[in-house]
Amino acid sequence: MRRRAVSLFAVAALLFSAPTASAHTELDSSAPKSGTRLTHTPATVRLSFSEPVDLADVHISTGGKRLTLSRPERGGGKDTVVEVTVPKTTDRSRLGLVWQVRDMEDGHPSSGTLSFPLTAKAAGASASDIPQQAEPAPSETVRKVWAATRWAGYLALALYVGGLAFVALLWPVGAQDGRTRRTLALCWLTGLAASLVAPGLQGAYGAMGTLGDVFRPSTYQDLLSTEVGIVAACRVLVWVLAAIVLAALLQGGERAARSPGWRTGALVVALGLLRTTGMTGHNAEGTHPGWGAVADLVHLLGISLWLGGLTLLLLGVLPRRRPEELSAAVSGYSTLAGVSVAAIALAGAVLTWQVVGSFGALFHTDYGRLLLLKLTVLVPVLLIAQRSRGWVRTRLDIAVLLQGDRATVRPFVYSVAAETGLVLVVLAATSLLVTSAPGR
Repeated sequence: MRRRAVSLFAVAALLFSAPTASAHTELDSSAPKSGTRLTHTPATVRLSFSEPVDLADVHISTGGKRLTLSRPERGGGKDTVVEVTVPKTTDRSRLGLVWQVRDMEDGHPSSGTLSFPLTAKAAGASASDIPQQAEPAPSETVRKVWAATRWAGYLALALYVGGLAFVALLWPVGAQDGRTRRTLALCWLTGLAASLVAPGLQGAYGAMGTLGDVFRPSTYQDLLSTEVGIVAACRVLVWVLAAIVLAALLQGGERAARSPGWRTGALVVALGLLRTTGMTGHNAEGTHPGWGAVADLVHLLGISLWLGGLTLLLLGVLPRRRPEELSAAVSGYSTLAGVSVAAIALAGAVLTWQVVGSFGALFHTDYGRLLLLKLTVLVPVLLIAQRSRGWVRTRLDIAVLLQGDRATVRPFVYSVAAETGLVLVVLAATSLLVTSAPGR
């Protein structure tokens, strides 16, 4: 067990030393500037991006024909600059270039158009008479499926990590409970499946492909050449290690749950899962990416402890209605949930400052509006949670004295069920935020 713990610590050290992926690559400028009137078709157009780009991730076309790209022979910032060779045109009064770039780190796509009036050919033609080439756009179907997969992944992560913490800290005997064991096993399977499918969806979305491109080997190969692909591979590896932790718990039962060696391994795996999940989000946006990474880890950990504990209360502890378990697990979880909610609020404030960047962006960007929706749902969740804590303070002792009487416990069950359902809605909003551009 000691050797296993050392190995897990080594994996964790590797994960925590890796850089955090950021989002998104945008076009900073072009030479000549879009809208400039030209007397003839330029031989080349230079595009400067906000972040380093790989030539293979940049597509530029005109009239539906893909153009040849190269790096500039001189000038600074070569890794952020691309030159495109433009064919001569003799029958058009406007040159239109459609550009598309996929971020090297997180796989998110960006696109736009550059338009140059050609004055030598513009006689007798107005801008409204010139057909404009449509910008490429990512598939909305792929985005929705990706968001659903992210939601399933977040849910599996929260229930697995939070469930292990609940069993280890508050309810070791729950390792013998059949419903709890099945819940943890299902969460592990879902988490692994989501981690395997999500990279394909993200790769297809970044390449503006279709659902048919998700399972093509080339999609995974292209994504694995980026930082986000490396992080995705690490996450799959950690889920494999999580199977070892889960198997030890299922075999050892309560004895394993109380073992310091098992708890150490579970802690390392949990931190690895949380870290690799946060590394592909938007927490590195802004001027303080370090604070964003720490806040994201705290935020995910708080959500996991909160939701995982709620679920095992609802599915494991409360149906058994055993007085000694109610007394220990419910009161202990009430304290843990209070600390978790406080940590979520603090970390969420840091992430909002880090990613959104301004108060106005909360109302004028899709990302900001989704974040406001998440916060709106969170308000009734906190009110219901406060009601549950009030039940614990005033009614828990009575429920224990009455041997877990069904009528006495029922209001708390309803409260926990409502709280769990609303937290799932918050997770859905979180999965949509990941696939949206930041509010800056």
